[in-house]
Parts: sequence; structure tokens; C-alpha cells
Amino acid sequence: MNANGNMSPAEKAKAFDMAQHEMEYRVDLFNRMTSACFSKCMDTRYKDGDLNVGENSCVDRCSAKYWQVTGIVGATIHT
Repeated sequence: MNANGNMSPAEKAKAFDMAQHEMEYRVDLFNRMTSACFSKCMDTRYKDGDLNVGENSCVDRCSAKYWQVTGIVGATIHT
């Protein structure tokens, strides 16, 4: 970064590449969480168009635990 706070073309390209990799990681993480929680919480005999109370609660707990574990693992790796 120069004195004016502007990034060089190489720095911009590197920042864009890092942002792109971060986005790909987040999308993959979300897709894996969705798949894991769906297979754990959803009944394969679809009776309603909406989630029932048990499914809704399960998905809520599953996704919260998934993000919590992901945060713990990320913090452990980065220290």
C-alpha cells in the first residue's frame, strides 16, 4: 500500500483472490452444514410443506452446534 492508502494492482489482485477463497470456503462450510443437519433432522416421509416443531428445533440446535464447533476448531488451528 502506498502513502496515499491506495493498493497496487498486485495487492488488489491478491486481496481479491483471498476474498474469493474465503467466499468459496464459506459456501462449502454452509453446504456441508446444510447437508449434515438435513440428513440428521428431516424425516424422509414428507408430510407437510413446512417444518414441524421437532424438525425446526433440531435444525436450530444442529446449525448452532455446527458453527460453534467450526469456531472452536478454527480458533485452535490459528493459535
